[in-house]
Amino acid sequence: MQIIAISNQKGGCAKTTTAVNLAAGLAQMGRKVLVIDLDPQGNASDWLGVAEANVGSLEIFTSELSMDTLMSPSTVEGVSVIAGTGALSGLDRLLLSMSEPERHLKNRLATLSQKRWDEVILDTPPTLGLLTLNALTASDQLLVPVTTQVLSLSGVAQLMQMVDHVREDLNPALKLLGLLASRVDLRTLHAQDVIAALSESFGEKLLKTRIRENIRLAEAPSFKESIFQYRPKSGAADDYRALAQEVLSLTR
Repeated sequence: MQIIAISNQKGGCAKTTTAVNLAAGLAQMGRKVLVIDLDPQGNASDWLGVAEANVGSLEIFTSELSMDTLMSPSTVEGVSVIAGTGALSGLDRLLLSMSEPERHLKNRLATLSQKRWDEVILDTPPTLGLLTLNALTASDQLLVPVTTQVLSLSGVAQLMQMVDHVREDLNPALKLLGLLASRVDLRTLHAQDVIAALSESFGEKLLKTRIRENIRLAEAPSFKESIFQYRPKSGAADDYRALAQEVLSLTR
């Protein structure tokens, strides 16, 4: 079982789009996938059809209910979800009152059946608070979606500083799975320049897959469908299919 955090504190970087469609792509390849929505906006939960779940990721931190009881089936075959809600926005204050507040998620994930799940995907909030810190502490791998805009680069630098801290003090085994160039329009020189800058800074950690700008990705959530259900023959489906294959090759 691989635990993959998908994180970037900058909004609009396709973080949730990547969480949902990577999960769906892996499920298409026969993998058993659990998505844990840690974002108070709950967009991944809504997209996957579980926004009205009675329990979810809040209860990971506030109750002793078993992880199995917090899961809901999604609209994507092979993908289950622990849903996020707006109540997560006040969780940092509660976590600060706990002992080892940054390790709570790690301890809870340790109770999951290693045989039941192949991948656990953590969709993190667009901040570098305690929820994101919990996700990084609990994860084996970190995937960073980044838009091809120059302002995205500073956000990546801040996240990498947190990663260094986590490796030093909390989770030495955390690996950078890679940076994923998202919402790419290679017709623009600006996008090409940003990809070149990412390649120069991160080398082979910049994934080969590129997620191209595609209106179908914006439309799919309205239908509670992954891109593979909504437009399986689109360029966006091809891109996320390639991402799932690349992620699987890197985590095996």
